Amino acid sequence: MPDDKALPHDEVDSLVEAWGRERPDLDPSPMQVLSRVTRLARYLDRHRRTAFARHDLESWEFDVLAALRRSGEPYQLSPGQLLRETMVTSGTMTNRVDRLVARELVTRTDHPEDRRGVLVRLTPLGREAVDSAISDLLAAEQEILAVLPSAQRDQLAESLRHLMAPYEISG
Repeated sequence: MPDDKALPHDEVDSLVEAWGRERPDLDPSPMQVLSRVTRLARYLDRHRRTAFARHDLESWEFDVLAALRRSGEPYQLSPGQLLRETMVTSGTMTNRVDRLVARELVTRTDHPEDRRGVLVRLTPLGREAVDSAISDLLAAEQEILAVLPSAQRDQLAESLRHLMAPYEISG
């Protein structure tokens, strides 16, 4: 692993230098971190889409199926719980569940404790799809992170946790 001094000048370095030159009254240093996070997110999104496509899934489909799979047996959640897990609107979730039902990846069942409510349940086909997709995703993500020693990964995870803390929805 080369040390940080050996890293080549990147596009973000160029952006920061250009803003420093054009707007010397501003401090463009936040871009050193946040523009790289934004660019990395774009690369990660491409890797995720590729991993999911191998299993005939869209990213949003994976998000819903993964929320159900993580919930544990019997792999079911209410639409409200799915909204919190995936951070989408109610109308969007209804549309997504409808499409997943049509693909036989989930089913809707009556909620046993709420006559008006339903539960969305992962089908065996949905479980197979999400299990294989998560395996491919984690392999790709391990490969991406392989350039960092374990201690740097841990430090990065902790730093990102601190950055995310003000935006996390609690309870």
